[in-house]
Amino acid sequence: MRSAMIRHAALAAAIALGFGTAAFIPMRERSAQAQDPAVGVMQATMPTLKLLDPKDTVFLFLDHQTGLFQTVKDVPIQALRINTLVLAKLAKLAKIPVITTASEPAGPNGPLMSELQEVAADATYVPRKGEVSAWENPDFVKAVKATGRKTLVMCGVWTSVCVAFPAIQAKAEGFNVYAVMDASGDHSQMSYEATLARMTAAGIIPVTTNVMVCEVQRTWNRPDAAEYGALYGEFAPHYKAVIESFLKAQSSRPKESK
Repeated sequence: MRSAMIRHAALAAAIALGFGTAAFIPMRERSAQAQDPAVGVMQATMPTLKLLDPKDTVFLFLDHQTGLFQTVKDVPIQALRINTLVLAKLAKLAKIPVITTASEPAGPNGPLMSELQEVAADATYVPRKGEVSAWENPDFVKAVKATGRKTLVMCGVWTSVCVAFPAIQAKAEGFNVYAVMDASGDHSQMSYEATLARMTAAGIIPVTTNVMVCEVQRTWNRPDAAEYGALYGEFAPHYKAVIESFLKAQSSRPKESK
C-alpha cells in the first residue's frame, strides 16, 4: 500500500512538471496500469505534447464582464482588454470558431465588454442562468460540442473560477485545454499563482497571448502575414516599431534596375 502511494505521488509530480509516466514505472508493473484507476486518472490529465491545430480549435471567452473587471488586480485592465481583443481578432483571421458567455448578464457582474461584442460579432453567445461554471450550463456545452473540435482555448475573468472550473471539467471529458493567462484576470496575485498551479496539475496548458498568436500563425510565409504582424503590434507596441522600421528601410532601398 505504501509503495503504491509513493508511486502515485511520483506520477502526479511528473505530470505536474510535464513529464511522461513510463520512466517511473518498472516494466513488469506497466501491464497492471489498466487495472489501476488511480494511474488511469493521472494519465487522463497528461498535457498535450504538441502544438495546437487551428482547424481543431475553438476559442471560449468566459465572463469578460465589465463589473468583474473592477476587481482584477493581477494584470492591468488595459492589457487585459487589449489581449482579449487580439485573441478575438486572431480567431477571425484564422477562421476559428468563437463562443462567448456571461454568467448572469443582468446581474452585478455586468455585461460583456462592448469591444469584444464588436470584434467578435459573429461569435456564438450563450447567456447563462447563473451557473458559476460555464461547463455546467447545458447550452454552453452543447455549443462547444457542436463545433466538433477538441481543442479549447479559454480566457476569462476570474481566472481562478470562470476559467479554471470549466477548463478542469472539459479536460476531464477528454478535451485538450489551453488557458490564456494574460487575457484572463483575477482578484489577487496569490489567486493567480494558486490557479496556475492547480490548472497545470490538472493538465491544462497555460499560455500567453503572444504564444497563441504565434502558435496559430506558424509561418511568415503566408499571404496574410501582414495581418498577423499587425496583431503583434497591438499587444506589443515595441514590435510595431520594429515593423515600421523595417518598412521604412525597405522603401528606402534603391530599386534594382532590370
